[in-house]
Amino acid sequence: MALVHGLVLAAGLSSRMAPHNKLLLPGPGGVPMVASVVRAVCASRVSGVTVVVGHQAAEVESAVRAHVHGPPPRFVVAEDYHMGLAASLKTGIAALPADIAAVIVCLGDMPLVGPELIDRLLAAYAPAEERGIVVPTWRGRRGNPVLWDRRYFADILGLAGDTGARGLMQRHANQVAEIDAGTDAVVRDFDSPETLNTLRDPTG
Repeated sequence: MALVHGLVLAAGLSSRMAPHNKLLLPGPGGVPMVASVVRAVCASRVSGVTVVVGHQAAEVESAVRAHVHGPPPRFVVAEDYHMGLAASLKTGIAALPADIAAVIVCLGDMPLVGPELIDRLLAAYAPAEERGIVVPTWRGRRGNPVLWDRRYFADILGLAGDTGARGLMQRHANQVAEIDAGTDAVVRDFDSPETLNTLRDPTG
């Protein structure tokens, strides 16, 4: 089975939630949002997990370590995190183990995405069958997390700004496999006080 690594991006400034860092605020079950995300990735069938930190790096790492049990994820610091999402993504890609076949990139502010969905993306990955990029959808809208075969790592390392790797999907459209998530968790993030107020414990 191909090794697929989990990469959690948790370096952002959280400027719309200032003075708070949204990743440290309580999410489902009262667990810090970023810890909920890392828990889900660790509970999936990925071969390992790396967390990219930047803004309040020590606090984010501490929150994850306090709430994620079992083998700890690896932490890497994006020194230029203030430059936007692409900077954090490139830091994470550059730090990945050399023996992996692909990476699944997860955002630190999507705590309702569970390990079952991550495993569905892993199961759909088949680059030889033109499924080298796997993305979940909700009612036709593409969301996160996204799985990328390592053949796209060089392209990702050439990105800039705050747009992530979405443009690469258009460039490699024939390799994109869409998976119906069956939940709006893949398109919901919590980057403002208003959206945070809509967050509910999915088990309660």
